[in-house]
Amino acid sequence: MNNQFNDLEKILITKDEIEKRIAEIAKQINDDYKDSDSLVMVCILRGSCYFFTDLTRLIDKPCYLEFMSVSSYKGTVSSGEVSITRDISMPVAGKDLIVVEDIIDTGTTLSYLKKILAQRNPKSLKICSLLDKPSRRKVEIEGDYIGFEIPDKFVVGFGLDYNQLYRNLPDISILKEEIYTKNA
Repeated sequence: MNNQFNDLEKILITKDEIEKRIAEIAKQINDDYKDSDSLVMVCILRGSCYFFTDLTRLIDKPCYLEFMSVSSYKGTVSSGEVSITRDISMPVAGKDLIVVEDIIDTGTTLSYLKKILAQRNPKSLKICSLLDKPSRRKVEIEGDYIGFEIPDKFVVGFGLDYNQLYRNLPDISILKEEIYTKNA
């Protein structure tokens, strides 16, 4: 049986560092939305599920939890085409929206989502991402709440995957290049 830890080049961000940074982001959101009575946190499935869960447990006010699923990747490369495979189920007009994503990479997916959600007339719309990889940006977009800026390496763990594997790793690690190039 293959040990998935053997597929990793190195740990980039430890579980403890992730937990600490999530608490800092939650405090900032709590401060920014202390007067909001209509906060909606939108989890982009599947990659942000761990981040979303840990983050929302630290939000100290009632908030709605919504889920979207989008697709734009084929293997390790963005296809450039975004499709919504699961949409949120509640109207968001007049509500404060925070889209919670695992990583901002090319920006294609979040740019598309931001445009679609803005058309639904929320009171505010912000992006919260655990990771940011600005060196790969193809469209202009920035997150409002960012956990960590990372180099242009393929990372897995804490919800991030390669072909649906490695999500369950507790840290964020760089995947060995031979793992994702042998099947390319």
